[in-house]
Amino acid sequence: MNSRNYGAFLITAIISMIVIFFNLDGIPLLDPDEPVYAETPKEMLLYNDFISPKIFGEYWYDKPPMYYWLVTLTYKIFGINDFAARFPSASLAVICILVMLYFGNKIFNKRTGMASALILLTSIEYFYLGKAAVTDITLNLFLTCSLFSFITKKYYLFYFFAGLAVLTKGPIGLFFPAIIVFIYFLVTKNLRELTRIKLPVGILIFSIVALPWYIIMYHLHGATFIDTFLGFHNITRFTSPEHPSGVLWYYYIPVLIIGFFPWITLLIQSIYHSLIHYRDKFNELIFLNIWFIVVFLFFSISQTKLVSYILPMYPPMAMLVGWYIDQLGNNYTSKRQYSWSILSCILIVGIIAVALFNINTMPNYNQSIVFISTILFSMLVFIIFFTWKNQIEKLFWTNVFGMIVFSFILVGMVFPAIAPQFSTFDTAKQFEECYDGNSPIYISKFLRPGFSFYSNKYGTELIFSDDSIPDMKIILQENAKAYFILRDIDYNRLPEEIRSQLSTLKTTDNKMILIKK
Repeated sequence: MNSRNYGAFLITAIISMIVIFFNLDGIPLLDPDEPVYAETPKEMLLYNDFISPKIFGEYWYDKPPMYYWLVTLTYKIFGINDFAARFPSASLAVICILVMLYFGNKIFNKRTGMASALILLTSIEYFYLGKAAVTDITLNLFLTCSLFSFITKKYYLFYFFAGLAVLTKGPIGLFFPAIIVFIYFLVTKNLRELTRIKLPVGILIFSIVALPWYIIMYHLHGATFIDTFLGFHNITRFTSPEHPSGVLWYYYIPVLIIGFFPWITLLIQSIYHSLIHYRDKFNELIFLNIWFIVVFLFFSISQTKLVSYILPMYPPMAMLVGWYIDQLGNNYTSKRQYSWSILSCILIVGIIAVALFNINTMPNYNQSIVFISTILFSMLVFIIFFTWKNQIEKLFWTNVFGMIVFSFILVGMVFPAIAPQFSTFDTAKQFEECYDGNSPIYISKFLRPGFSFYSNKYGTELIFSDDSIPDMKIILQENAKAYFILRDIDYNRLPEEIRSQLSTLKTTDNKMILIKK
């Protein structure tokens, strides 16, 4: 690595670590997802079982063990706490940024590599998930390494990282590399290349990495593991909505607009330019387009939708936009730059307008809204100025540094202010002050992972849905004394005859600790 490459690597690494690790443990784990991925490795240590994941003392077939293993390791190093639960995701998020730098440099050039890395880092969804104790960043890294290894003809690494992706989140880790590569061969009319990608040895490498855990799990748990993991958590979730309110064909369009802010304003131009003015990089650019389109379409078709699912789109989009910005710097045309700036201004003005319009409805967040609006307005001023000066590089860095400051405000001010509404940390601590140590505990399903992590008490799960509520009459009849931890919306769903039998011990934001009278 020469001095210039080393300098770019060092700068990118430092910026990435500052953005991702800033205030990493400044807020407690957010319900319901983060506590699940923190509680399960805690129970791996408790039961000394690193093969069969458990939660609430019962076998848990939701995800393969990769992230659980990583968190278990950091628990050993840092102790069982919020920072340790998030550390693997944050570390792998930084590594993925450096992977982008490396492959952008290798496939295109140094400027594209650094631009791609910083674009990915400063996209809202990426730096948010990079700070979260969830599996998405881990999967994203392995898919990114796998697919970039393929396009650079490092085929053994292609299979190796696909195996790690399957060990992180199941069949999707194999599906995406396989279907993206196959469509790429179809589009480039190069199906003969299938005979040159070392398939027999590759299948062996993939199998050695991915399959042992699945084989052991099937040996230990039989058809129950297959039916639950593959049947429910993969096939059923794809064909049936886990969250019916989110089944909208356009669900991921607004998610993408906000999640890929501020670089979304360049995406359409980047796609168009890559398909028209590809020069000698047609194969690489068409591969990046196929990559993100396949991910977008797959999850748009899927009946279960979550904001984090489309994260594997972000690396190819970031590299396309990074390549396009490099092209703008080499071959400036005022129309392209003005379209970038005009779209940025429209989006920023829209965000500021919405924030200020709702400022009176959120009095606790007034200061945060003012700070964020000020940063975005400052970005807007510099964008206009550098557009007028025709300075592409400074326009790019305006977005980068503006988003870095934006991330500091979001993580340092906004998240701590709203965290109590989305975490069970305070409720668990208050419960410890009033619990008698013996009586049964009943807890809303949504709150149970966080409550268990912070209180070390599992309780009995109560499932509230739009269609039904738990049969509380039986619970009250069976127990002379019982504690209940509910969200206020769950409590309000209970009939008055049930509520009249409960006394409120503590209330924390939107959560309640109750006891049978």
